[in-house]
Amino acid sequence: MISSASMFASLAPYIASALLLFLLLEQLSYLIKKRNLPGPLFVPPLIGNAVALVRDPTSFWYKQSSTAGNSPGLSANYLVGRFILYIRDTELSHQVFSNVRPDAFHLVGHPFGKKLFGDHNLIYMFGEDHKSVRRQLAPNFTPKAFSTYTALQQLVILRHLRRWEESFSGGGTRPVVLRNLVRELNLETSQTVFVGPYLDKEARDRFRKDYNLFNLGSMALPVDLPGFAFGEARRAVTRLAETLAVCAGKSKARMAAGEEPTCLIDFWMQAIVAEVNSGNPPPPHSGDEEIGGFLFDFLFAAQDASTSSLLWAVALLDSEPEVLRRVREEVARIWSHESDALITVDQLAEMKYTRSVAREVVRFRPPATMVPHVAAEDFPLTESYTVPKGTIVFPSVYDSSFQGFTEPDRFDPDRFSETRKEDQVFKRNFLAFGWGPHQCVGQRYALNHLVLFIAMFSSLLDFERVRSDGCDEIVYCPTISPKDGCTVFLSRRVAAYPDLSLN
Repeated sequence: MISSASMFASLAPYIASALLLFLLLEQLSYLIKKRNLPGPLFVPPLIGNAVALVRDPTSFWYKQSSTAGNSPGLSANYLVGRFILYIRDTELSHQVFSNVRPDAFHLVGHPFGKKLFGDHNLIYMFGEDHKSVRRQLAPNFTPKAFSTYTALQQLVILRHLRRWEESFSGGGTRPVVLRNLVRELNLETSQTVFVGPYLDKEARDRFRKDYNLFNLGSMALPVDLPGFAFGEARRAVTRLAETLAVCAGKSKARMAAGEEPTCLIDFWMQAIVAEVNSGNPPPPHSGDEEIGGFLFDFLFAAQDASTSSLLWAVALLDSEPEVLRRVREEVARIWSHESDALITVDQLAEMKYTRSVAREVVRFRPPATMVPHVAAEDFPLTESYTVPKGTIVFPSVYDSSFQGFTEPDRFDPDRFSETRKEDQVFKRNFLAFGWGPHQCVGQRYALNHLVLFIAMFSSLLDFERVRSDGCDEIVYCPTISPKDGCTVFLSRRVAAYPDLSLN
């Protein structure tokens, strides 16, 4: 009888040859797809440069951008068996954003997004299905809806600002790291605005734990096994979507009973209930499970992007005292904290300079620096280069934000003023909210949230950044953040905080 050891020994040369052939074919496939584009000539087998990406995302993407250069504005690499293409040039990014369709590019939101986010996701939809769901969302963004949201946002913001100053700052004598505090603020804001009445304390605590698991997994290698961060994140997303689906069902029942909307899901479900009550069939993709998946999209977009923008707003206001002075003057002219009244939607619209500051924060430090897509078919991106089918393409929103604008490397809110109007002149370069059919539906909500935070934070608190070497360097977590987590000294600026309520 031949022993297993002997059999393995006899097969070993063939196994080694097959493995070497596979690795050779992998390298050849990469080089054929790369053609004459800049990028590494050799990539580590199987995992490519994924370890470098996970270990230091900032350096990895800076290198991709630098390699792409101004011409051709493209660079290649290889990640976990997938050929990737980084796009630095704005006009080439537009080619991707404008061609999201079944036979061109598919928006994936993450290099392994379809697996991570699940099936019921607005970002994976096309054509009439996609248009139908976006039409359903229209009631979420009416003046009445925005009035409801801004009131809820202010209550959450005020509650957290008070807690930061009273509980964590030691009366302005010890520094506060804002990153996790801002993340908690935004998570509570999203929960309250999107599905507020339908999450009890236990559900909120569970929600927080699952969302933290999702955050960790989104930055990890895509190993979908128990005990690995990516696998835990995927299961957390499933639980989050299921929780949100239950909220959708509860909201439908409440709206069917004729109650007034009190959060985003209510405005959405009210329109669906009205459609059914008029004798029509339910709109496509309006089942609780699908809506739960769509709501997770909103949560993902609102949570991490807003965390990034709020942190950079604090960091940039601290570094630009004249900008901070002008914000405080404008807010004080329009809203008094001593009035114990909420900032109204009309007052928010009057804060033109503060809104310019918010827009410049988003331009200067776009939260999601890239928007991954996958090529469903070969796509001729330029006259000399066709993107191979299956390529993960990364249009760089960050690089576009520094193209075209006047002195783009300078933080300058006045570029969005009524006189300069650089948001119109260089509109094609302002890609922080995307472009084309999948442009962010919640951009007005996101900007309102940032304006409200800037107005209240700067009016109610004094703050001073704790400066350290490299504190303003960019880190990915998963959207971009200051390296030091935005560490500041906080103290109360007013005699008493406003006494705000919904009444």
